[in-house]
Amino acid sequence: MNLKLFDSEMKVMELIWAKGSVSAKELSLLAASELEWNKNTTYTVIKKLVAKGYIRRDEPGFICTPLITKEEVRRAETQGLIDRLFGGSKKALFSALLEDEKLSEKELEELRKLIDKR
Repeated sequence: MNLKLFDSEMKVMELIWAKGSVSAKELSLLAASELEWNKNTTYTVIKKLVAKGYIRRDEPGFICTPLITKEEVRRAETQGLIDRLFGGSKKALFSALLEDEKLSEKELEELRKLIDKR
């Protein structure tokens, strides 16, 4: 699945995923308190998410329900990063991470266990 979320859309999705199904009014209040957004900004982003098919809007109450999961977005975004920056090579991604990042022995052991499970 080819999912593309802009930062503002991801922020609204995070709020929706945290609540499950939530009214647009409650979303606008959450966005106002957590993101310092005004109501119009939130409603604009909701409208975009509905148009993309990422959330469903139900009446009465303009209830927003997620149609995609956080895991689906994570997978799509990760694959997009691998494709764009590493020519589709997961090995190149891991090599870059291991070169640039100082990992403890415990972290390395955890990575080895994850690889061995595959």
